[in-house]
Amino acid sequence: MMYGMVNTNCEATIRLVVGNGNSQRLAIEAVIDTGYTGFLTLPPEIIIALNLPWTGVDRATLGDGSEATFEVYAATVIWDGEYRNIPVNEAQTDPLLGMSLLYGCDLRIQAVERGTVTIEVLR
Repeated sequence: MMYGMVNTNCEATIRLVVGNGNSQRLAIEAVIDTGYTGFLTLPPEIIIALNLPWTGVDRATLGDGSEATFEVYAATVIWDGEYRNIPVNEAQTDPLLGMSLLYGCDLRIQAVERGTVTIEVLR
């Protein structure tokens, strides 16, 4: 089971360890975004700091209906105590955790400031 917290902006957040598959790792705070169907977004400065390998580009439809192109990188996250290889979309935002990473999990949010966020992998 993984735990996070609802921050003062009323955002459900969780701490993740992200790496490049080698020895470089970084702990980040990601906002859970159930409207985002991808795995994870990271800003360019984190992608550069981790030296993530570029894998291509992807197109996506944003919440306002517009289309955007994202640079995609390969990363490793520690998810429920295990290493998992995932694609990461580069975006000029705080890190966002999307539904593809949450797929197969039970997500519970106590929707109050400092409320508990619980993610449990369904077995």
